[in-house]
Amino acid sequence: MHAFRSHTCADLTAAHVGQTVRLSGWVHRIRDHGGVLFIDLRDHYGLTQVLADSDSPAFAAIEKLRAETCIRIEGTVKARDASLVNPKLKTGAIEVYARAMDILGAAGDLPLPVFGEPDYPEETRLTYRFLDLRREGLHAKMMLRSNVVRAMRQRMWDSGFTEFQTPIITASSPEGARDFLVPSRLHPGKFYALPQAPQQFKQLIMVSGFDKYFQIAPCFRDEDPRADRAPTDFYQLDVEMSFVEQEDVFAAVGPVLQAVFEDYADGKTVDPCADWPRIPYAESLRKYGTDKPDLRNPIEMQVVSEHFRGSGFAIFAKLLETEGTEIRAIPAPGGGSRKFCDRMNAFAQAQGLPGMGYIFWRKKTVESVAQELSITVQATRAKIESAELTLEGVEAAGPLAKNIGPERTEAIRQQLGLGEGDAAFFLGGKPAQFEPVAAKARDEIGRELNLTDTNRFAFAWIVDFPMFEADPETGAIDFSHNPFSMPQGGMEALSGDPLQVKGYQYDLACNGYEILSGAIRNHLPEIMYRAFEIAGYPASEVEKRFGGMVKAFRYGAPPHGGCAAGIDRIVMLLAGTTNIREVIMFPMNQRAEDLLLEAPSAPTNEQLRELRLRVLPPES
Repeated sequence: MHAFRSHTCADLTAAHVGQTVRLSGWVHRIRDHGGVLFIDLRDHYGLTQVLADSDSPAFAAIEKLRAETCIRIEGTVKARDASLVNPKLKTGAIEVYARAMDILGAAGDLPLPVFGEPDYPEETRLTYRFLDLRREGLHAKMMLRSNVVRAMRQRMWDSGFTEFQTPIITASSPEGARDFLVPSRLHPGKFYALPQAPQQFKQLIMVSGFDKYFQIAPCFRDEDPRADRAPTDFYQLDVEMSFVEQEDVFAAVGPVLQAVFEDYADGKTVDPCADWPRIPYAESLRKYGTDKPDLRNPIEMQVVSEHFRGSGFAIFAKLLETEGTEIRAIPAPGGGSRKFCDRMNAFAQAQGLPGMGYIFWRKKTVESVAQELSITVQATRAKIESAELTLEGVEAAGPLAKNIGPERTEAIRQQLGLGEGDAAFFLGGKPAQFEPVAAKARDEIGRELNLTDTNRFAFAWIVDFPMFEADPETGAIDFSHNPFSMPQGGMEALSGDPLQVKGYQYDLACNGYEILSGAIRNHLPEIMYRAFEIAGYPASEVEKRFGGMVKAFRYGAPPHGGCAAGIDRIVMLLAGTTNIREVIMFPMNQRAEDLLLEAPSAPTNEQLRELRLRVLPPES
């Protein structure tokens, strides 16, 4: 028999009854039933119930055990009584009668419990991550992540892609975030960088004559943390292809991601990739307020500026006199109550706004008809009783409705396709300023009114990103997305207004998160030089920063394109969590600290001397 185990804690069934077995694992919990001790013994694979009574030679030792002690048990497999079978456990039909027990690793007082998984402060969980990872929920998430990566890798190979590894120590490259710099001992005063992404290398692989590349690639970015983004490093499914257009990339990657989601959707429906819509960037912002819309929510915003221009609602009417402003409506089917409208107003105030204008529609009342006709309520009732009038139809309610009048509110209702019991919320100004709040409000309305299908993974390709953007304060032009993208229209497009130039850039959104970003690359040096010139980078700077890539492009570069899908974020969605640290084995906290290994740490004087570096004290 093996020194530590003949079986795992998930192996034993009724077929093993009577056999002598050896198990090793952790004491999940101990129960004392009046002279009979029960241990739930746990390993990577599952749980097995172990029992010992006063006749067991191991009883005295088991009686002293503490939770999470690592032990070895030798004993006999027994069938459980039919009334005691646990169908939730793979081993629920049996138990092991302990005849011997050895402690392999003693456990002290636990800083957080493993059994039961009560909610604990994240700082404690990260400090004792090795204990946190023993908990069933987190253990399952790590296994999910591993299986997702394996499925991605296998499906990429099956699709004709070849896996290559690119360097981890490299040169600095602008990818939209700060680099992690690595000082060079052999070249004092110079620094390597950890790659923000394998961007330049994967393009060089295409120039080198390889056709379809992929890699499960680590990426390093010194970023401010968010719940859905790690502050230091992450992994992505990195892809590049030669001789392709945008649709070829979609056709290659879409089925892979659809299949991975279907494999691990846990009962949720997955939209087939053939149905993933292509939504232009500008349209996505107009309808959803974001370039990563949650299409499980059917609400689409609409521009309603004309209904408020010159209206009695002075705030919006005055606002529209400024160029570049507009009013948008967020329809809320089923939200037509003052209580709901007040809740959404409070939500807007929590986002830093004074509130949101709203209109809701209800069935006409005698009082409202009387007011509309400028007659008494008594006279109105008389007309209704004589069938001269009816209460058919709906009326608009709310302060905003009173300001703009029935004709305008009816025109808004007709445009939005709303009716009795519905509402609409309004935001105005320059779109870039109110769209982030509008996007959150749309999501909140969808959740509050149960319009969002939470049992679905809904995808959308966001396309036609602008190549350039202007700094709102200085007006300076810079790249808005990936600087290596091919502009739509090539060199000719770069001769006009830079802010009108669109790139062959695309993202894939799923349930309100960006899970993939990519582009058809700019492989022609003359177009690259011109694009960077528009963004304020002279040719000398392009040569300095991207000399290797420009050099390669002068020797027959093929048209190529690709993308990168965020593995951490995909697993986060599949695991049903909104905290990316829940699907990373050893994550940093929100201050980019490793509480377990205590990183970052101060270097020793010897290390600094060897690298010829000096550390300045922090600014006071």
